Amino acid sequence: MSKIDKVLYTGKTRTSSGGRDGESRSDDGRLDVKLSSPGSAGNGTNPEQLFAAGWSACFIGAMQLAARAQKVALPADLAVNAEVDLGTGEGGYFLQARLNVSLPGVERDVAQRLVDTAHQTCPYSKATRGNIDVTINIV
Repeated sequence: MSKIDKVLYTGKTRTSSGGRDGESRSDDGRLDVKLSSPGSAGNGTNPEQLFAAGWSACFIGAMQLAARAQKVALPADLAVNAEVDLGTGEGGYFLQARLNVSLPGVERDVAQRLVDTAHQTCPYSKATRGNIDVTINIV
């Protein structure tokens, strides 16, 4: 397990006792969301959507770092569509994920190098490696 030498930021939230059907708010008030269970008629988002949003944003940041290091210009319309599945299996509930990376105009081999590098450096990718099934597609 890797240890942090210097903390750069700590995200802090408080989620009410409703859990998946409650509310979550950050300590600075910038995040204030209603939560609802996946597939329910509730008005809120769910943890899987929040995780997908965080991972895709972080992954783009990792691709930007990789592109700078490899001297590659990223397209303005680059995007990562993250899909996080909640499912059941032997032993309970599990997650699996797909990152669908769109790099219009970037040659396939260059895009693959950027994605591979980003997947090695993105903290979300590191946290999930070996823990859940992850597929990364260049679309």
